[in-house]
Amino acid sequence: YVKGITQFRTQFGNSLLYGGTATVLTIIIGFPVAYTIAFRGGRYRNLILFMVIAPFFTSFLIRTISWKILLGDEGPLLGPLKHTIGILPGTFTLTGTPVAVVAGLTYNFLPFMVLPLYASLEKIDPRLLEAGNDLYASPFTTFRLVTLPLALPGLVAGTLLTFIPAAGDVINSRLLGNTQTVMIGQVID
Repeated sequence: YVKGITQFRTQFGNSLLYGGTATVLTIIIGFPVAYTIAFRGGRYRNLILFMVIAPFFTSFLIRTISWKILLGDEGPLLGPLKHTIGILPGTFTLTGTPVAVVAGLTYNFLPFMVLPLYASLEKIDPRLLEAGNDLYASPFTTFRLVTLPLALPGLVAGTLLTFIPAAGDVINSRLLGNTQTVMIGQVID
């Protein structure tokens, strides 16, 4: 272990940094999505849940290659910004950067955060939120003192389901990164 950690310190650091950043981003994106599905979904709840689960019908590898095309120099995101609008210089690139690796990790592991959060939020009795409003608590206070503590089991489960595989991912760092963004999973592979 000592030899592995000292010899591959950069790769372990990259794995923790990229996996941690992707996990935080999945929380920031996933909590509002899960909250919307649980409390505001209405008759569209099943459709929104299907949209969260739909990426699983495509291979992990294909989803990552799609991100490589999307973030490519001449892709649908950067191509127009470089050539049509002219906002970005022609040498600007996203592939081969930590931003691309984290974006791929965040997208690929987002359902693993949304689904446990949704399961926890769905179990919350709406009368508890109404009681907070009846007691003159602001929406933020109700969220902080009622919703968040009751959603913590889903948040912990989602964090574990996201961080552990994201930190050991091989595909995103290989396809979206470069030699400076190698993660420990790629070294092991």
